[in-house]
Amino acid sequence: MDRKKKLLIVSHAPSPNTLTLRDAVAQGAGHEDIENVDVTVLAPLDAGPDDVLACDAIILGTTENLGYMSGALKDFFDRSYYPCLEKTQGLPFAFYIRAGHDGTGTRRAIESITTGLRWKLVQEPLMCRGEYQDGFEEQCRELGMYVAASLDAGLF
Repeated sequence: MDRKKKLLIVSHAPSPNTLTLRDAVAQGAGHEDIENVDVTVLAPLDAGPDDVLACDAIILGTTENLGYMSGALKDFFDRSYYPCLEKTQGLPFAFYIRAGHDGTGTRRAIESITTGLRWKLVQEPLMCRGEYQDGFEEQCRELGMYVAASLDAGLF
């Protein structure tokens, strides 16, 4: 039997709402019909290059902080960029942003770094903009499910 694929979720969740969104991504990724994917959820300050090197796909989550990604996610990238640069090209990834405003600066920053890493975006970024809405949770659940199911099916 083939080894299980590894999906890494690295998400900054400093509030009850963002924790709910992170948990929704993990719930979707852990759907009972997805059999051959192990899901690991880490805070950005607890994740590093070894975690990235060991995964088959990654989902990133962040808040919008002053028009940029969270400092914790930026720290994760700072510590992981060069150790992963030549070894993770083509890594399938997706991301979501909990943005109080429009999230465009945050999106641009993540896309700039992941373009440098030559990771492969496999899903349009999920932008949870404005006032918190319960619908964000279902969107996050679907994001996690999509990435994990695609990984399970060998699509990437």
